[in-house]
Amino acid sequence: MGHNTSNKSFSQRQLRVGELVKQNLGELFIRNEAKIPSINSKLITVTEVRMTPDLKTARVYVIPLGGNDTEQTVKILTEYNHLVRKALSKRLDIKFLPKLTFVEDNSFEYAEKIEKIIKKNKDYDKEKKRYN
Repeated sequence: MGHNTSNKSFSQRQLRVGELVKQNLGELFIRNEAKIPSINSKLITVTEVRMTPDLKTARVYVIPLGGNDTEQTVKILTEYNHLVRKALSKRLDIKFLPKLTFVEDNSFEYAEKIEKIIKKNKDYDKEKKRYN
């Protein structure tokens, strides 16, 4: 997903580890291995994981199914971060288990907004041609 990447390129290692963490978090949520109370983790989609250059912190972009209550979902995941990390540690065999920072993924909303603007412009152009 296209998150505001300010001309920063990620190393192959960051991308590889990020993808590994993303896949494992996705499976972990689907199987409800983190046992997070007050949330159905099967409804959470991990859209992207970005690693810091030292691979010690992972920024995890999430969106709940349907895109509703994203803020609340991020809040709950952040609160029960320790449970998610514990479950993740059983799946990953890497030197350092990254600290997880959960972030709401707004890229779908942003794409939808742009799509509406493009459609509005096309409709405007059609109207303009009709009267010229």
